[in-house]
Amino acid sequence: MATLQNIRSKGPLLVVVIGLALFAFIAGDAWKVLQPHQSQDVGEVNGSVISAQEYQALVEEYTEVIKFSSGMASLTDEQTNQVKDQVWNNYVNGKLIEAEAKKLGLEVTKAEIKAIIDDGSHPLLQQTPFRNPQTGLFDKDMLKKFLGDYAKMNTAQMPSQYAEYYQKMYNYWSFIEKQLFQTRLQEKYQSLIAKALFSNSTEAENAFKARTEQTDLLLAAIPYSSVADSLVKITEADYKVAYDKKKEQFRQYTETRHVKFIDVQVTASAEDKAALQQEVEEYTAQLPEATDYAAFIRSTGSDVPYVDIFYNKSALPSDVAARLDSVSVGGVFGPYYNVADNTINSFRKLAVAQQADSVQYRQIQVVAESAEKTKVLADSIMGAIKGGADFVELAKKYGQTGETTWLTAAQYERSLVDGDNLKYINAVVSAQKNELKNLELAQGNVIFQVMNKKASKEKYKVAVVKRTVDFSKETYSKAYNDFSQFIATNNTLEKMVANAEDAGYRVLDKNDLYSSEHTIGGVRGTKEALRWAFGAKTGEVSGLYECGESDHMMVVAVAGIVPEGYRPLALVKDQLYFEVIRDKKAEKIMADLKAAGAASLDQVKGMANAVTDSVKHVTFSAAAYVPALRSSEPMISAFASVANENQVSAPLKGNGGVFVLQPYAKDKSAEELDVKNEENSASSMYARMASQYIGELYLKADVKDNRYLYF
Repeated sequence: MATLQNIRSKGPLLVVVIGLALFAFIAGDAWKVLQPHQSQDVGEVNGSVISAQEYQALVEEYTEVIKFSSGMASLTDEQTNQVKDQVWNNYVNGKLIEAEAKKLGLEVTKAEIKAIIDDGSHPLLQQTPFRNPQTGLFDKDMLKKFLGDYAKMNTAQMPSQYAEYYQKMYNYWSFIEKQLFQTRLQEKYQSLIAKALFSNSTEAENAFKARTEQTDLLLAAIPYSSVADSLVKITEADYKVAYDKKKEQFRQYTETRHVKFIDVQVTASAEDKAALQQEVEEYTAQLPEATDYAAFIRSTGSDVPYVDIFYNKSALPSDVAARLDSVSVGGVFGPYYNVADNTINSFRKLAVAQQADSVQYRQIQVVAESAEKTKVLADSIMGAIKGGADFVELAKKYGQTGETTWLTAAQYERSLVDGDNLKYINAVVSAQKNELKNLELAQGNVIFQVMNKKASKEKYKVAVVKRTVDFSKETYSKAYNDFSQFIATNNTLEKMVANAEDAGYRVLDKNDLYSSEHTIGGVRGTKEALRWAFGAKTGEVSGLYECGESDHMMVVAVAGIVPEGYRPLALVKDQLYFEVIRDKKAEKIMADLKAAGAASLDQVKGMANAVTDSVKHVTFSAAAYVPALRSSEPMISAFASVANENQVSAPLKGNGGVFVLQPYAKDKSAEELDVKNEENSASSMYARMASQYIGELYLKADVKDNRYLYF
């Protein structure tokens, strides 16, 4: 009571305090609304940004397109990652083209798209469902009919699944239409570039000569392989010279990270396997007593559900199929361990039957206002057919075609079939040829008639207990605690690397990790670790990340950061080594030839380790191939194009060694110059070159890809 009285005495004060608190709460939310939103841009192209919401909408749109066109209910993680990358690339390319097209006044009109649709030959149109069944080609009339039907569609008066299908079809077409606009703009821009690169008669004549003027040469060469690496000395200055020559090849347009990481995959212990073995043994003992096999197999946690349908042997797990002949009908086999899929298994062979693999049938679906009216209508239709009424005409009367269709085992095997679907498939498969049936289902009745059966095969009903040997919670907890302790006591890069092996872990390297990658080390679910890696400093070590299929743990350390710009010489030395050592060996060989006074072909042939060969039909348009050294030598083609017959070259540096060359015959092919044909060939080459423009636009567009922060 004293406490209550104390509160009452301070009532006005409390009202003020609570009022201020509420004001602060409301004002705080208001301030969040009024202040500029925190940036959630996932990328930028030419200064144009795309938000996380916009990007996600594009990803979802494309995902639905793929699911609709492929018939898949969902995408795997790998497929989803591919979709994300494709959407990003499509967005970037679109923005690059838009920017250039705007400068040039290029645009795509609705009339152009209509003309493309009327023509019907564009590759994008061939991917749509609007294709003529006879020709397989795009049919604009089918598209127009669909769009007309969609515009008049009343979703309240049609089954929900039809309305959903029509909406998905319309969304699919809307996506294709947008792609047509973008693709057409890209085609126009590429065509403009290609037309700006043209050939003339002089170029045509030079190209003809380069292809038809041939030279036969004798050669002597000192292979680089004859000089031991230890006989030449490479300095930093040599690397620097080679680096400066190729510096543009080492330009890096986005930052990358060198990381070291430990990936721990948790596996079952011997105790886990023994416990599962005992569990499967208990289920195996119960197999002969089970009555409802679907429920029993479900209760065992089996990876293979039981479906009460006869299956081909090939549709059963391969390890089960291989053992079927070892047990009679009604018999039980197992338990046994299958190393291929790391499972402990047992099964009971319930039944064997000869059954058609393909059944041709026709049907009429019957649905009325109520179950009673549906039954009456179905009985009426059934009676009419038995009385001689035409099946197809009756089907048309109820808005259906009555056409025959095939049901094959491949359509339902390896699928979880239950309920009405199971009842329907069993009825069709078990019916005799020409038999007419009235099948009652939850959604209505189906009157069907089997017209034909093909490919009778031996099939099986098998109840399979298949359990993956997985780790227990205790095993995972121990692995987690051990790894956590290791990370805590080795929280620097140096300690992690030095002590990992003694602790039973292996340090892995991933150089040049890009933020656009979806995993580290190919382990799924490592996005958080990736985000951490691109926010950390060199030498920092992460905490423990749980990843994979909840069966991996990972720690990541940043070993180095390669910023945007030119890659440091130290990181590209390995790429330069062979070129640098080749040049140093070429210098030594040339110096040795000069010291020996070897100037003629015969003198070089007399040198130690010399290789002789001849090459014929050498043209300027293709690099000569020297069989003796197994090397392609553009230098020989260049010399042959300008040298006179019997002219001996000075020592020349090639790809496989130092050469001395002597042409001994020159000739021309019998082909006549066709200037127009040569010009067309050059133009085709330029058109292919023009297709590479997107890379050049990308490099100049200051593209920023921050998707890793959100996705």
